[in-house]
Amino acid sequence: MTPLATRLFPFLAWRDRVTGANVRADLVAGLVGALVVLPQAVAFATLAGMPPEYGLYSAMLPVVVAALWGSSWHQMSGPTNTISLAVFATMSPLAAPGSPDYVKLVLTLALLIGLMQLAMGLARLGTLVNFISRTVIIGFTAGAGLLIIAAQLPNFFGIPIVAGTKFFGSVREAATHADAANLWIVSTALVTLVVAIVSRRLLPRLPHMIVAMVAGSLFAYGLAALGYANVPTIGTLPRDLPPLSIPSFDPATWGQLASAALALTVLALAQAVSVARAVGVKTGQRIDANQEFIGQGLSNIAGAFSSGYPSSGSFNRIWLNFEAGAQTPLAAVFSALLLLVIVLAVAPLGAHLPLAVMAALLVVVAWGLIDVAEMRRIVRTSPGEAVVLAVTFLSTLMLQVDFAIFVGVLASLFVYLSRTTRPQLTPVAPNPATTQRRFAAIAATNAPVCPQLALLRVDGSLFFGAVEHVHDELAARRSAEPQRPHVLMIGSGINFIDVAGAELLARESTLAREADGALYLCRLKPAVREVLERGGLLKLIGTDSVFDTKDEAIRTIYAQLDSERCRVCTARIFNECQVALPDGTPRA
Repeated sequence: MTPLATRLFPFLAWRDRVTGANVRADLVAGLVGALVVLPQAVAFATLAGMPPEYGLYSAMLPVVVAALWGSSWHQMSGPTNTISLAVFATMSPLAAPGSPDYVKLVLTLALLIGLMQLAMGLARLGTLVNFISRTVIIGFTAGAGLLIIAAQLPNFFGIPIVAGTKFFGSVREAATHADAANLWIVSTALVTLVVAIVSRRLLPRLPHMIVAMVAGSLFAYGLAALGYANVPTIGTLPRDLPPLSIPSFDPATWGQLASAALALTVLALAQAVSVARAVGVKTGQRIDANQEFIGQGLSNIAGAFSSGYPSSGSFNRIWLNFEAGAQTPLAAVFSALLLLVIVLAVAPLGAHLPLAVMAALLVVVAWGLIDVAEMRRIVRTSPGEAVVLAVTFLSTLMLQVDFAIFVGVLASLFVYLSRTTRPQLTPVAPNPATTQRRFAAIAATNAPVCPQLALLRVDGSLFFGAVEHVHDELAARRSAEPQRPHVLMIGSGINFIDVAGAELLARESTLAREADGALYLCRLKPAVREVLERGGLLKLIGTDSVFDTKDEAIRTIYAQLDSERCRVCTARIFNECQVALPDGTPRA
């Protein structure tokens, strides 16, 4: 097989995995996936402001294309809660949800997202998803979960809330109109909610969403049969193959949707690649992010022309696919085909599916997005990451969803830059409690220090962004300890240095000599030393001031210290101190 053939038709790369046993396993996993995605697809389409059938269409052809042209063996694309919410948040201000104009805009959005994803994959930009930290995803999905719940308050309680109202406005409106809540609608929603929770815990082998959907629908049917109330339903679903659709090619419309398309492209790719990598860790499969970009791009393009709205990899369904025993992407293909068969068989039953039931199912889905344990872990582990989490979470609730993603990425980059532009200069000394007298942080050991020589361990890169911080730290040390003019910088923790960092070391060397001392360097990595040599700055520092090991550095520097000061010093922190003075006079 030629590399070109594999690149054009990546599904040929795993054709050897298609065996009789694997096909049977994939068929079973596909059936499970089709049963689970049926209620999810309808719910997510409703969440996105699209007619319910568009969720089913998004779980057909786009799923097949993403599976065959992606890189993951277990990827399950299609409608997702996060993408659906983002579609609704970005498109609802432009047109009335569910209207023909709205559907046209969403189809066009899917096309733009697909083209952007495909272009990024062909340009080998798969590493870009690494800039979206897990903390940003956790914060965004938690905020998205609350937004989903807020969006379903009207259907859950049967109260009027203006479409497009922000999170806090929706909560306020719901609280204000609580007395107008419809008891029968609330009862239907609560029955569905309780059954979903209980069945997930007590009957884990059964698809709890389907069990809850049936229970809630039967409860609503019973209310109508007994003459208590008619709970509003979603209406009959069409029993057709996904119809062809034509997105808009108007340049003005493309320009209007460009920013939203870019934000959803980034979000969808981050979601698809992250879920594929999560399962890849379990299976040992290496995920090609660029190929995954291509698969997702082609999937959304196919969806734009087959009545599908923007889709991505689903975290829930990919893990379900893995747990169900899927062996190849054929499981996703079977899922799409079996869903088509199921839809043709049960579509008329959609007329009896209450909106309150869908609202309750979406609340269950939304609550699963809020990973409280992971959020607590982030807060305990890193204050900087906690800030990123909070900023992303609040931005999702208060700002446009597409903008919230960029805010989260910028916040994480700011925290990263704040950390990297402040490399640690840790005072160290030989630890007398260890046999080898290894260097350790003075703050941790309370070891005595040399009155003439300061030992500093540098942890971090010396680049243009860190120069001012390092200069200020060294200047503060010179001002506080003028009696210690000699400085040995241990550079094993310097992974990178640029011209500005090299010039900083040369300048600090000059300042140390002017103070009747010297700046010494030891344990520099070859790449760091090479930069100093190429720039001619190693000569300014002095080749005799740069050492390969700490022992060599201490032995050489000790010989240059003031013997009179050493004579009255009782610290004797170096091995050399205990044998003789710097001028060679033996210790008494």
